[in-house]
Amino acid sequence: MADTLAPVVRTTTRLPLLDVLRGAAILGTLMTNVWIFASPGSEWSVLQGGLGSPDPIADPSAANVAETVFRFLADGKFLALLTVLFGVGLAIQYDSAARRGERWPGRYPKRAAFLFVEGTVHFVLVFAWDVLMGYAVTALLVAWLLARSEKVRRVALWTAAGVHLALVALATLAAMGKADSAPDGPEPAAVELYAHGGYASQVAFRLENAVALRIEPVFSFGLLVFLFLLGVRLHRAGAFTDTAGGRRIRTRLAAWGLGLGLPLNAAATLGGDDFFVLGRYGAAPLLALGYIGLIGVALDRLWIPAAATRALGSVGRTALSCYVAQNLLCMLLCYGIGLGLADRFDGSGPWWVMGLWAGVSLVLAAGSRLWLRRFDRGPLEALQHKVLSPPRRSPA
Repeated sequence: MADTLAPVVRTTTRLPLLDVLRGAAILGTLMTNVWIFASPGSEWSVLQGGLGSPDPIADPSAANVAETVFRFLADGKFLALLTVLFGVGLAIQYDSAARRGERWPGRYPKRAAFLFVEGTVHFVLVFAWDVLMGYAVTALLVAWLLARSEKVRRVALWTAAGVHLALVALATLAAMGKADSAPDGPEPAAVELYAHGGYASQVAFRLENAVALRIEPVFSFGLLVFLFLLGVRLHRAGAFTDTAGGRRIRTRLAAWGLGLGLPLNAAATLGGDDFFVLGRYGAAPLLALGYIGLIGVALDRLWIPAAATRALGSVGRTALSCYVAQNLLCMLLCYGIGLGLADRFDGSGPWWVMGLWAGVSLVLAAGSRLWLRRFDRGPLEALQHKVLSPPRRSPA
């Protein structure tokens, strides 16, 4: 049902916080995805037990400790942060339509469809663990909920959370009930494909295994809906505004998110592989809220150097382009169709993987900043704007 919206009056000033948070989320998701690109079997290794973390207690070497901390800080947290920000962006678009007196959802379904197409192309040609397709489907549902009452949204939010937590609990109990056995590791055929196979073969592999490789957004759909709606609530509560109320919300998010999220995520990590689902899809979103608060407080108090703020803000303003570009760069650097670094450095330790993340991040920060000196939008953002903008009417 399309509703005509009442005008919305803007009463607060928005911080650059949203752009900085988007930049952090984009580079943070790369902190997780870079291990997929660097692993034998790459995308398929996620489902084959090939991404196991080291045990820093059994072997407290500097490399093991560094890798554990690096992956602990990122896995699931920045993905949840990015999901919340998509909900914030959807709420901002709703408010913009309301100020113009337009009907909702209006043209938004076309925007979601375009995002789904972008995600599909990205999945097929670049990276199997794409998030855009899941976001597009979730956005359609949440866009419809935005035109409903607050009571309906509240019921949807907690219902989605309850269904998701039930699935997480069942998956965790199933993992605990399995007999202990060493992971099989990635299939040799998949290892060979990504190390030495051709690009067309990799594309065909993704298409042949599309159901398995698209399981994450299906499993986590309840979480996506919850985090989208949570982003809407945070936006409407003024969590991203330069006001005393906004600063209080950010302080509380930092205190509660970090205070509860850090120990819960640490417990899930120390629990081993049986608690992987609980950590990534249950505890990680809580710590993501702590990240929102922490970054917000750091910006409020000028703890982040101006250069870092500008760099993250530039990545955030070109978030879609940087998301696709970072996966494209890692594909060309790690797979056999490019430099084949994953095969060359196999078994050499984690330092080169973390260096790869740092190098790609610097390229994205510098490239996005240079791009924005000449253009208002990133390349994919500009394409999206051009395709979705309504045609101009000729003067009478």
